[in-house]
Amino acid sequence: MQFVLIHGGWHDGSGWDGVAGHLRGAGHEVVAPTLNGHGHGVDKTGMTHAGCTGGVVDLIRDSGLTDVILVGHSYGGSIIQKVAEAVPDRLRRLVFYNAFVLLDGQCLLDENPPHYRALVDHLLSESPDDSFTLPFEVCREAFFNSVDFGAARELWETHFSPQPAQPFRDKLDLKAFYELDLPRSYLNCTEDIALPPGPESGWHPRMSNRLGLYRLVQMPGDHEALLTSPGLLAEKLIEAGRD
Repeated sequence: MQFVLIHGGWHDGSGWDGVAGHLRGAGHEVVAPTLNGHGHGVDKTGMTHAGCTGGVVDLIRDSGLTDVILVGHSYGGSIIQKVAEAVPDRLRRLVFYNAFVLLDGQCLLDENPPHYRALVDHLLSESPDDSFTLPFEVCREAFFNSVDFGAARELWETHFSPQPAQPFRDKLDLKAFYELDLPRSYLNCTEDIALPPGPESGWHPRMSNRLGLYRLVQMPGDHEALLTSPGLLAEKLIEAGRD
């Protein structure tokens, strides 16, 4: 299989290193790009959702990739929705891994609960470049909840960097996405509480059911399983991506 792995907010492509190693060890090809405007020491100003999507589309086209299993984690779900619109002929399956599946006309912030939106507003009010990083206290409880305090702190310090805010604000025209007949899977980590659990607020079944016909794959793990359980996540991505 040819995997293209798209990271979520506050991350860059290096967050997939452990997963990618396991996938390559199982004989699969892997590309894990860093979205434009993401990562440490990168200019965040002026970045848009289209700018992030366009970089992935260019990568797939310029590298001649075909038969791609396109994986999106968290915010990356909205990225692969738009990438799928642009290059459907190069994709074999979409895999949404605890990912947002936005409705036509929505932005990512529309699907966050009020307390997260208030936190984002507060953090951005103090930001010089319209970017923000989630506080460790939030990540420790809701993102890295399967590991101990020390491990969570190390992962947060290593892998979290300021997120440009505009891609979270941009309203997306997704009419073409909902006309596609690409196979799709939803991979759900059962201890993921980055979105408060529940049929009206959590990842699954709220986001997954928007995909229509889809394959459900589940595993124990938190929102950052790509860092906290990379071996098992790789196994589940293979299961989610198979024909």
